[in-house]
Amino acid sequence: MEEIQITQLESAAIFKKTNFPVTLKFDNVVYKIKAKTEGMFKSSSKSQEEKIILKGVTGIVFPGEMLAMLGPSGSGKTTLLTGLGGRLSGRLEGTITYNGMPFKNAMKRYTGFVTQDDVLYPHLTVTETLVYTALLRLPKTLSHMDKVAHAEAVISQLGLTKCKDSIIGGPLLRGISGGERKRVSIGQEMLINPSLLFLDEPTSGLDSTTAQKIVSTLWELVNGGRTIVMTIHQPSSRLFYMFHKVLLLSEGNPLYFGRGEDAMSYFSSIGFSPSVAMNPSDFLLDLANGVVDDPQEDQASIKQTLVTAFKTNLLDVVKEELQRYDDSEDHQKIQKGELDRWSNTWWNEAVVLFRRGMKERKHDAFSFLKVAQVLIVSILCAMLWWRSTDIQDQTGLMFFITSFWGFYPLFQAIFTFPPERMMLEKERASGTYRLSSYFMSRIVGDLPMELVLPTIFVIIAYWTTGLKQSPVNFFSTLFTVLYGVLVAQGLGLAIGAMIMDLKSATVLASVTMLSFTLVSGFFVHHVPSFISWLKYISLTQYTFKLLVGSQYEEGEMYHCGVVDATCYVHDFPAIKSVGLGGNAISVVALTIMLVGYRVLAYLVLTRIGVTKK
Repeated sequence: MEEIQITQLESAAIFKKTNFPVTLKFDNVVYKIKAKTEGMFKSSSKSQEEKIILKGVTGIVFPGEMLAMLGPSGSGKTTLLTGLGGRLSGRLEGTITYNGMPFKNAMKRYTGFVTQDDVLYPHLTVTETLVYTALLRLPKTLSHMDKVAHAEAVISQLGLTKCKDSIIGGPLLRGISGGERKRVSIGQEMLINPSLLFLDEPTSGLDSTTAQKIVSTLWELVNGGRTIVMTIHQPSSRLFYMFHKVLLLSEGNPLYFGRGEDAMSYFSSIGFSPSVAMNPSDFLLDLANGVVDDPQEDQASIKQTLVTAFKTNLLDVVKEELQRYDDSEDHQKIQKGELDRWSNTWWNEAVVLFRRGMKERKHDAFSFLKVAQVLIVSILCAMLWWRSTDIQDQTGLMFFITSFWGFYPLFQAIFTFPPERMMLEKERASGTYRLSSYFMSRIVGDLPMELVLPTIFVIIAYWTTGLKQSPVNFFSTLFTVLYGVLVAQGLGLAIGAMIMDLKSATVLASVTMLSFTLVSGFFVHHVPSFISWLKYISLTQYTFKLLVGSQYEEGEMYHCGVVDATCYVHDFPAIKSVGLGGNAISVVALTIMLVGYRVLAYLVLTRIGVTKK
């Protein structure tokens, strides 16, 4: 234990050098969105009504300060927090700077952002969650042991020791409590010891003791020179007076910005004071809602009075504070190139993501239902086509194999990206890793399941049916099936990435695959010319053609019609429609699809988690 503590102290000393103080300034921030038009007929006018969410919010937070943003639901505090964190796209006006510079991707490494919803992998333990985050987000200058030590230190600091070996859990999976999940989410951001930390409702749903412990931990970070901005809902009096600065919002308008301890005296000076002693945050929220002791007062007029009072009494003071701050020295410090965009190498990211993905999905990769499904279908094929030598039966078997191993991997792949969208958005927005390393680790991580199950299927179905019993024909069939599986998987990845909605993606995949199946030449031998172009992009047709080619050759004969009569295999209708020649073209076409679908999926994913500011 003593050795671990020494390692923690040493790594903390190394890690501390990578941070620098950050001053956050925001001046006259305005955010507008297009108002949604209800009904069937939507206005196409460019002058469509805009809804203003933030109405000119100004403030400054220095290193060593904690800013708490209060306000009722819909006041714009989460929107402002998201904008300050560099994660808000759309019409964001005004000036937001970090040490005098606008937000850049390199800042992600030194910015922590804790969302209100806990986005965590349900099957990982608390320790695994934080260790993998440490391995991904901490700089490459630290060793593997140092990063693990940081994760252990955060676990101890947040009081997660008792549940460190418990899984996170989810809606249908029992795991740690909601409060513990919130602390794990905060711990993920605390791992990087961020210079600037944003938190959206960090105490939501927690008891007062746990909330106090979390804010006390944040207070320790602030005393270490960090800058912290949070939204919070009705903090206790004890928590309220821990905030260095408070920003009160109402319908996007600032009503107060200044020291938390001065808030009550300010509102008292403009004629608003509570009739009885009460929690300051409760009083401020009442004011933001336009609620005062006199029920005769109109809420709208009260809010307008408070907005006007802020502009008259406080706005100039806040503006003056912004102007007094000289950020030229900090600006030069960043300009010297101290900020690198990525914490680790591409290879390290890919390896860690691969290991984490395998840990999270091992329960699902070879689940009993999936294995049983493939075994049952392969056994049914063996019984239905047992030693069958009829060419009609054999082509039917090959087409069934083509269809089954087209649909199965397609629908498995659809579920790759949509369930992970929130996690991908969260981690990409934090600059945790490159999209390419995530994409590659995800593709490689799915290969065992994608290749082992069809291999088992072919081994069972091939040797028990009437297909040619030679190693060359067998491996040719196996190669064709596996290649078709990889192409179908790529199509599923592309559809899942494009749609990101499982129901819609499933419908599109079904229609696409059915279209490919119908034009593949097995059901319809003479496809009309106006729709025949579909067969050239049909992976089913190319796979079926290669499977037929793995069993039959040009000039081969089969028994047909009356007794002892023979016909050419290439004249059999199902085979004639696809032909026995041109297998090389089919391989090239499938190769283009194999690469093309994955490239398409990757390009679509680049939209996710990328700051558009």
